[in-house]
Amino acid sequence: MTGVAASRGRIDKRQAILDAAFAVFARQGYEGACVQRIATEAGVAKPTVYNHLTDKENLFRHTVLAAADAVMADNLAVVDRMRAPGTDLRAALEDTAYRLLQVSGGERARALRRLTYAQVAGFPDLTETVQDRTGSRLTEALADRLARLSLAGRLRPCDPSVAAEQLLALLTAPMESRTKLGTRKVPVAETRAVARSAVDTFLRAYGPEPDA
Repeated sequence: MTGVAASRGRIDKRQAILDAAFAVFARQGYEGACVQRIATEAGVAKPTVYNHLTDKENLFRHTVLAAADAVMADNLAVVDRMRAPGTDLRAALEDTAYRLLQVSGGERARALRRLTYAQVAGFPDLTETVQDRTGSRLTEALADRLARLSLAGRLRPCDPSVAAEQLLALLTAPMESRTKLGTRKVPVAETRAVARSAVDTFLRAYGPEPDA
């Protein structure tokens, strides 16, 4: 039991470091952040940070990837709700679209975008990895749900990957403009309006053919 407790404690300490690091990097950027501040916010000694994550660059990489995985988990939980959309498909899609916009407009997702955009020159591979872990996996998960709806006759026969890309584009493109590239928080009513408009356009293209 002692070994298990020690392992659990190490995992918890590492998570505390990553959480504190993300908060500090989000506030101060990569150059402005210092390991001592991160250690203080995590409630650990500075050497403990180095014991877990070697150096500042490695700490930044792991921090950003952990945040990307957390955002992805939130998105996958939203898309998973489409396993049972109920009888009102439009309402289910609008709810899913709105929840996805809530995730992308949340502080963690917005801070993640700011950090990756700001460090694209210094960490180009990291930006690509974050995009893969967030955008690509979300598209795949949504495509799976749309494929099932198409097979059930609730959407037109289509390439589900293309349909998923287009639905996400209908959501993200307006929000990039409305949030001023993530620097402005969009009110709930405005977010819901974007979700409704996106779903309306999507269903006009992919809704089932009307009965003859």
